[in-house]
Amino acid sequence: MRILVKASTATLTISALLLITGCGAGPNAQTRLISKVTDGVEENIGDLRMVNTLLVAQPDGSAVLVGTIINNGNKNDRISSITTGGFEATLTPFAPALNIGGKAVFSGDSANAIAVFSDLNAKIGDHVLVEFTFSGAGKLKANLLVREKSAEFANVSGSPLVEQSN
Repeated sequence: MRILVKASTATLTISALLLITGCGAGPNAQTRLISKVTDGVEENIGDLRMVNTLLVAQPDGSAVLVGTIINNGNKNDRISSITTGGFEATLTPFAPALNIGGKAVFSGDSANAIAVFSDLNAKIGDHVLVEFTFSGAGKLKANLLVREKSAEFANVSGSPLVEQSN
């Protein structure tokens, strides 16, 4: 009888510990689903998904947006503006389209849009609150990291897009 009571107490204690520590929450526990594979921010607004988004500081004090905004919805949208602390980014093209299933890629070999904040003078390592305004989805605020123009970001610049010939 005494062994049975000890076994029951041990089972109850282990079960309580599993519940308290969250180990019994299963494969969809929120603590298991956290992932951050880059310094870039990932956010959603409606059917739009922003991935790997950050700013790269330039030697002249400007900052260039890096990242991708994907339209997973069934309606076209458009980036109306991107602003931070009273500064509005210069967008190329003027209001990048986010067609159904399409995306706006800021920087890199497949870039189809550029956003440059002139004279932002953000320090490397700072986080800057940036507001994205979309014509359909509304406004999204994201706290973007400012990276140095080196390593994988060494070629990031606010240079005009180069037309690719077919």
